[in-house]
Amino acid sequence: MRQLQGMDASFVALETRNSPMHIGSILIYNPATAPGGFVRFKDILAFFDSRKQLSRTIRQRMVRVPFDLDYPYWIEDPDFDLEYHVRHIALPRPGDWRQLCIQAARIFARPLDLTRPPWEFTVVEGLDNIPGVAPGSYAMVTKVHHAAIDGMSGIDLMEALHTLRPDDPAPSQPDDWKPERIPNPIELLGKSYFNAVTNPWKQLEVAAKAAPGLAKAIKGLVVKDFTVSSDMLAPKSRFNRKIGPHRVVEGRSFKLTDIKAIRALAEGAKVNDVFLAIIGGAMRKYLLAKNDLPKKTLTAMAPISVRAGAEKGDMGNQVAAMIAPLGTHIEDPAERLAFVFSQTANSKAMSDAIGARNMTEMSKVSPALFLALGAQLYTRLGLANRGVAPPFTTVVTNVPGPPVPIHFTGARLESMMGLLCLTDGLGLGHVVQSYCDEATIAFTADRELLPDPDFYVKCIEDSF
Repeated sequence: MRQLQGMDASFVALETRNSPMHIGSILIYNPATAPGGFVRFKDILAFFDSRKQLSRTIRQRMVRVPFDLDYPYWIEDPDFDLEYHVRHIALPRPGDWRQLCIQAARIFARPLDLTRPPWEFTVVEGLDNIPGVAPGSYAMVTKVHHAAIDGMSGIDLMEALHTLRPDDPAPSQPDDWKPERIPNPIELLGKSYFNAVTNPWKQLEVAAKAAPGLAKAIKGLVVKDFTVSSDMLAPKSRFNRKIGPHRVVEGRSFKLTDIKAIRALAEGAKVNDVFLAIIGGAMRKYLLAKNDLPKKTLTAMAPISVRAGAEKGDMGNQVAAMIAPLGTHIEDPAERLAFVFSQTANSKAMSDAIGARNMTEMSKVSPALFLALGAQLYTRLGLANRGVAPPFTTVVTNVPGPPVPIHFTGARLESMMGLLCLTDGLGLGHVVQSYCDEATIAFTADRELLPDPDFYVKCIEDSF
């Protein structure tokens, strides 16, 4: 039995019917490399079953403390049922890309059952009319609660469920998993009382560790190692409103060599700066077409992984954040890239001064009750529609995927496209995900705030 930490618990507190807090992906597999050239659903179940001991996420469920007086706990689910979590559907004819995205959006919009291990994988057959996808291929739409994983631990889960070669044998390590008893409310309240008593000491410890970073940040401001620019404060946009229960998803893949070629337009720019500039250009094109582009640059929250090597495979979130202005006020793409690079360099200098790890550790000792109440009040009072929006316009998370082909049940993974959770005030999010020699820019959006995903994905293509 392990307790969730501050950032993980915040995703539980933010969970509502309209804002399910899970992340995931659309994965497409070619079964030509599998034994016999095809994969049956029972093969998929057997493959999952043979590898479930490689991931802590698969069989752990959440237990909440009464009245949310303390952070929830993870326990080993005594009622785990693999067939509940792995589902199977097929697209109707013609089985094209748009149908797959619509089906994925419907699946992704539905909340997970938090009385079970918080994940579902849906196998989707019938991909018969998608350019570049071989006949007989299938997709898998995944969703895992954000309290359980971040982008990097999600990649660790991918590694646990895939093999390098199509004929790799099942793992030899024994499965010594044991279910746990579900604690009763009195036990949980007793633990919350103990934690309430000890939490002030933990806060002092974290504050002491953070003090050198804060002093370094103040010094950096004085000597102008970095600046606090007004460009880091986002203007109100159409995407920063209360969201509904429906989603749209889409994405496009690009060659990494092309992304690296674009990077040369601004000396010192990183690949991530190129993606930010492309997304900035796409948002500019989209909002200009709607006659709704703010004069001031829109911004993105860019998560920064602080996961240490020893934490590989651990559940939960080990991320800090950086604000990245997107240059939506600049028409010329090369000028926009130079602007984005200068702003991200400034934000990185600030994060380095404070210490990205310190930001994460501070969230772990935030009082649970106030964290939950604050998250719930923001939604219930409709503050997103009253001008109280997040300090950023969108999210752009960059998740490095495997650099070599991987396989699931012998079938080769052909492409991967990331999906994000949304919440009130954040109606559009982007995932940049690399795999082998390509990178995909994908987005998840509220259907009312972005009703034309085919147009926005064209804006991404044009910006590229």
